[in-house]
Amino acid sequence: MSGPPELPGELLRALAESYSVTLDYWDWQGREVVVAADTIRAVLGALGVDVSTAESTQAALADRSLAPWRQMLPPTIVTRGGADCEVAVHVRHGAPVSVWVELEDGSLRRDVESRDVWVQPQEIDGGLVGRATVALPRDLPLGWHTLRATSGDAVSSAVLIVTPDRLEPTCAPRGSHAWGLMTQLYQLRSTRSWGLGDVADLMALAEWSATELGADFVLVNPLHAAEPIAPMTPSPYLPTSRRYANPLYLRVEDIPEYAFLSSTDRASVQALAAPLRAGLRTDVLLDRDASWSAKRAALVLIRSVPLTPDRAADLERFRQEEGSGLLGFATWSALAETYGPKVETWPEDLRDCGNPAVKTARAELEDLVELNVWLQWLLQGQLAAAQEASRAAGMRIGLIHDLAVGVHPDGADSWSLRGVFAAGCSVGAPPDAFNQVGQDWSQPPLHPGRLADVGYAPFRDLVRGALRHAGGLRVDHVIGLFRIWWVPDGLPASEGTYVRYDHEALVGILALEAHRAGAVVIGEDLGVVEPWVREYLVQRGLLGTSISWFEKGWSGEPLAPEHWREACLGTVTTHDLPPTAGYLRGEHLVIRERLGLLTQSLQEEQATDQAERFAVIQVLRESGLLSDDAVGSEEELEDVLVALHAQLSRTPCRLLGVSLADAVGDRRAINQPGTDQEYPNWQLPLTDGAGACVLLDDLATPGGAALARRLAAVLAPNPAQ
Repeated sequence: MSGPPELPGELLRALAESYSVTLDYWDWQGREVVVAADTIRAVLGALGVDVSTAESTQAALADRSLAPWRQMLPPTIVTRGGADCEVAVHVRHGAPVSVWVELEDGSLRRDVESRDVWVQPQEIDGGLVGRATVALPRDLPLGWHTLRATSGDAVSSAVLIVTPDRLEPTCAPRGSHAWGLMTQLYQLRSTRSWGLGDVADLMALAEWSATELGADFVLVNPLHAAEPIAPMTPSPYLPTSRRYANPLYLRVEDIPEYAFLSSTDRASVQALAAPLRAGLRTDVLLDRDASWSAKRAALVLIRSVPLTPDRAADLERFRQEEGSGLLGFATWSALAETYGPKVETWPEDLRDCGNPAVKTARAELEDLVELNVWLQWLLQGQLAAAQEASRAAGMRIGLIHDLAVGVHPDGADSWSLRGVFAAGCSVGAPPDAFNQVGQDWSQPPLHPGRLADVGYAPFRDLVRGALRHAGGLRVDHVIGLFRIWWVPDGLPASEGTYVRYDHEALVGILALEAHRAGAVVIGEDLGVVEPWVREYLVQRGLLGTSISWFEKGWSGEPLAPEHWREACLGTVTTHDLPPTAGYLRGEHLVIRERLGLLTQSLQEEQATDQAERFAVIQVLRESGLLSDDAVGSEEELEDVLVALHAQLSRTPCRLLGVSLADAVGDRRAINQPGTDQEYPNWQLPLTDGAGACVLLDDLATPGGAALARRLAAVLAPNPAQ
């Protein structure tokens, strides 16, 4: 038998702390866990630190402490508007230095103030290096500026990011709330869909829910890009790129050039769509591959229609604005279609995006590259139209997009931005109540140091892309901006550890880009989250997330609605739980028991879960939202569902969300966390309580939206509040 895991020694601990690698943590059951030395070594190795011997570990620790002295300026400086910010400048000891700020638009140079702060010079690489201290002007405008320094022949520059102290959401005045629907877009199908919901369906839902129900937003799953060829990963939370979107969501007939196809080609397009539309009422798994195969063939036909001069100019504008990011994504897409989606199977000289062979391949595959540029341009046009239509229909927010926590290890971002990812680890989550063996999401973690070295540009660009045509952004697993669970390759998910990030930088950038877009930001802060993180999010003006079943007081009792947080999105359920009708029946426990995800017996879990659900329902009865009758019939289940949403309206939450699955009576879980092939995650069609498929068109029928209207009635803001 093997003994207990080796614990890290003093030297390894000091090095880990210098790289913000967590040495111990408190688990979901309140127990302290000390991280094993092997895990610490593996994570440090993924960060590029040699810890193979005691000597290399000692050398790495010394290099870490001297690293700031080897730079005239740090690569990136993040501050808040109006804050006092000092910057250390390292130059040859005794040498004069000149430092100034160049504003983002290049219109003005601002001098900085020198401060008399004595710091003992250090001998670095054979020379004596001193430190000067400068203070940035407090009145710098928000934005992306440049700090420059010169000393003799030495020159240096740093990215200077001035962020809002607080993002001020304007979606709902204090004491009131805005509410909206939450949906998985691919489930949102209409009779005009190509087998899966698309942007036109999203627009129709937004307009209908705004005019008929008084909704202020539609929160949709991540629309990030997936593989350009089959098989397409079903999970919207494992994208190939977070910056670009999935052309699967295009509505073919809404592309202007479609109208100019020949009658023969239009007939060909409709013939491609026909079999997909014929199966809309069948309760079979959603088939992304079939939909994309047909849609791509139609798009190739439409692309043969020449663009008008103004459309061609708009495409070129888009290409120039997106720059190298779009070119890299389109190149990866062309290579993936040619050689397969796994980069490891490509010719060796194409696996590194910086290899000159990639430029040659790009020229050879120019038509495929240009096709993918064109597809992204079309998507942005349709998403812009959807957001404009939602606001025109009366929504205060409109579309709220979702930002996944990471990307596919073989995807476009992992390939084109490989320099900012750490190899040898993946991200996930430690064991918790809903997945007691931990989770490995197979996504490569961003390298904190390299991200700062490039001025956080990759993070800025993906946030900008997500907010381009949105009134809001939900950030999945927002704790990942503070710390995230790294799982070394070859170890189980339970044997990882947390790595901390510069949350002041990441949250600040998120707030800055949302401020510029006039958007609200929602952080999904469920699960194991340190209390100070939620306080910090409130301080910065970001909303959190509250779920009815998880809101509890200190002794574990259901939290009274008036004591919920104000700065959050309040909902009854989430995509990681079954719809409420299924949750009330304990569907989640049956699934987890069948998949071997429980650490206690099913009977024990059911007893605990039933007691917790009964406690919530009892609060509904005591507050007069639900009668004392036993919960059992379908009508009574619906009454509980409505009462739970009525309870939401009694909370101070700024935003309230209703799952579209709840609004139509669906019961099946769309996702079971911690599984891959074991459960049909993200592939189930939207159905009602009887298991019949629900289309968007059904909501317009006299009885098709009865439950949705009941929910809207209890969520409508009270003018007297």
